Amino acid sequence: MAMEGYWLFLTLLVSALLVGFLSVIFTLVWVLHYREGLGWDGTELEFNWHPVLLVTGFVFIQGIAIIVYRLPWTWKCSKLLMKSIHAGLNAVAAILAIIALVAVFDNHNVNGIPNMYSLHSWVGLIAVICYLLQLLSGFVVFLLPWAPLSLRAFLMPIHVYSGLVIFGTVIATVLMGVTEKLIFGLRAPASYSTFPPEGVFANSLGLLILVFGALIFWIVTRPQWKRPKEPNSTLLQPNGGTAEGARGSMAANSGYNMDKSDSELNNEVAARKRNFALDEAGQRSTM
Repeated sequence: MAMEGYWLFLTLLVSALLVGFLSVIFTLVWVLHYREGLGWDGTELEFNWHPVLLVTGFVFIQGIAIIVYRLPWTWKCSKLLMKSIHAGLNAVAAILAIIALVAVFDNHNVNGIPNMYSLHSWVGLIAVICYLLQLLSGFVVFLLPWAPLSLRAFLMPIHVYSGLVIFGTVIATVLMGVTEKLIFGLRAPASYSTFPPEGVFANSLGLLILVFGALIFWIVTRPQWKRPKEPNSTLLQPNGGTAEGARGSMAANSGYNMDKSDSELNNEVAARKRNFALDEAGQRSTM
């Protein structure tokens, strides 16, 4: 099936991938060039893993996971395969987010810095918890074959809406974190208000993340780019009915076919009886 507006979709997709990849590169340049690198020793080097892992996993990989169903080249793939890819990407993003939280808590504890006092930390922790709950519920309801179709149909709009809300919250949290780090990290004479190179560079990183989020939102909210329904889903729910209604309809059709075949069989037997009676009468008359 051809996608409507394919070339526009392809342009936006390539733009999103490019901007997202640049966001990851900018984050690495920021911590390696301006923040002295990476490490795992409780110092600022360990803290630097926090922005790198969050931008890579919670922003870039999560964004790709959101639009993976929109890729027209995957429409011929099975829905189960696409669900597995979607869940796998989100699982990788969740793991990276958890490691990022461990890095910042470990750095704060080693250096005696209070935890969870800023709005950035509050919103960020809420986003991680909601993301984990979203991942768990999606795995149980949509990936495993136990949930009934009625429950999946009811939860699907909630799952989609909450996923977009979480992604938007993550974007806002990252932007708050970048600003907070620049305010606390830049000292006089190169304070944040003097437009130092690091401040300008990190602000550019924030703009890239914002543009990436906007592109993902636009791609995923266009109805013409939605993955087409599979034929078997139409058979399961004819005319908007439920699976039970479909089974009832199949049973009714089966009963109708059985009644029709029984009627044809009875007519054939009756015809044979009439022919046999005529033959017997003819034999008696000749005798």
